Amino acid sequence: MNGLAGLPTLARFALRRDRIMISAWVLALAVTAYASVDAARKLYPTAASRLAIAAGASASKVTTAMYGPASDVGTLGGLATWKLNALGAVLVAVMSIAIVVRHTRGDEDAGRTELIGAGAVGRSATMGAGLVTAMTAALAVGLASAAALTGGGLPGGASLAFGLGLTAAGWVFAALTAVVAQIAGSARATMAGMAGLLGLAYIMRAVGDTAPPSSPLTVLSALSPIGWSERVRPFGPLNWWELAIPLAVTAVAAGAAVALSAGRDLGEGLLPARRGRPTAGASLAGPFGLAWRLQRGTLAAWAAGFAVYGLFIGALADSVATLVGNSASARHLFAELGGHQGLTNAFLAASMGIMGVLAAVYAISAVLRLRSEESAGRAEAVLATRVSRIRLALTHLLFALAGPVLLLALVGLAAGLVHAARDGGGAARVGEVLASALVQVPAVWVLAGLALALDGLLPRLTALAWAGLVGCLLLGELGSLLGLSHWALDLSAFSHVPKLPGAAFSPTPLAWLAAAAAVMVAAGLTGLRRRDVG
Repeated sequence: MNGLAGLPTLARFALRRDRIMISAWVLALAVTAYASVDAARKLYPTAASRLAIAAGASASKVTTAMYGPASDVGTLGGLATWKLNALGAVLVAVMSIAIVVRHTRGDEDAGRTELIGAGAVGRSATMGAGLVTAMTAALAVGLASAAALTGGGLPGGASLAFGLGLTAAGWVFAALTAVVAQIAGSARATMAGMAGLLGLAYIMRAVGDTAPPSSPLTVLSALSPIGWSERVRPFGPLNWWELAIPLAVTAVAAGAAVALSAGRDLGEGLLPARRGRPTAGASLAGPFGLAWRLQRGTLAAWAAGFAVYGLFIGALADSVATLVGNSASARHLFAELGGHQGLTNAFLAASMGIMGVLAAVYAISAVLRLRSEESAGRAEAVLATRVSRIRLALTHLLFALAGPVLLLALVGLAAGLVHAARDGGGAARVGEVLASALVQVPAVWVLAGLALALDGLLPRLTALAWAGLVGCLLLGELGSLLGLSHWALDLSAFSHVPKLPGAAFSPTPLAWLAAAAAVMVAAGLTGLRRRDVG
């Protein structure tokens, strides 16, 4: 039988399964692209103002490392897509990785691949369906983003080049994920491997972009899939031929994945699995030890990422005034986002707000780990012992509530220490930045509570927890730019967080957020106690 027999049918089925998630990704990135053009036009209406911010951005290596070179920021299109070049490529890569893992290792671990393979289906068809789905989603994101930029008034050809750059990044990481899925032994191992590859690609781009022109390190940017997207330079001297590199890598990696899939057993990876201990250790004697074993790797990876990002925030805080330049509109926007007239304090407050949203991503995933254990049938085995449903849920909930505290404390300490070292603020400055991070915790708990409430009351709709997070992100990032009314902005839990440092602190909103989180947690636990398992 042909190894790809049944691919069209499986691809249609995979697209149907992911239609809502893909639509959300496409809409979110397209709206962000359109809002970026509108904001750039309002904040920097003249060529002189854009050239000023380009000069300031080019002078800051920290900014270049985070967002890429500011070579084309002097144009409206270059300014509007500056941050989206690298960060947009990362987001599309994350989407592609998640889709391919779900339809390859995810289905294989759950036993669905074996069931489907019992029919007239080729050995590589399920992997091919995942690749087709991820590549279709990346193409949809690219075309929608190009249409949004064109609708915002940017040239159509350059907008299409930008969108295809995002698509190329998604295709490369989709194909690489298919390869890693053949090597790794599980969905978790595949996700961990791809997270490492994505982080390595971003670091290579950052090092290559910030290296002196004469340094051999500049080649690292040319070797990074994230760097390939920005090297297209849609709003500078357009380099269409740069898209040939990711297309070639995608084709080679996809072919390698098909070849590798023919040489391994179903349910196994090409790398032999490490043998476990013949008997469980004392830490696995109870449900908390099991939850710790399941959650510790993810928590450690998130903690490392937050600490590194905190160093970037602290280093960038003192140069924000240079980046904003003389634009009164931009200064007003930073003050509005940060809640204080001081640009540095406003930047720190806005940055910690973003980190709060990212901490909520971890919190929701920690809660939904309980759901994945139930769906895979492993929770039922635990509940067959003397462990109650509430006790099992609380062990995972502990990580969802305490984990964000650790993550935000790390980013606050890292940013505070670097910022204090640069401006001489001492311990007081560290405390201010740490407080601006920790006040995000109650809002994060609200989203964790929402995830648990959905799991307990409406388990088939647990994915709506991610919709709530996306809503908070869009309201926080785009609400002010789009001129939304106060009642709309207040729908986000993060809109009620005090904008520290600098703004007046009131514990009342935080208390209300904590109370709302407690109510949702109670509702979720009640639902878990009463509904059927599975």
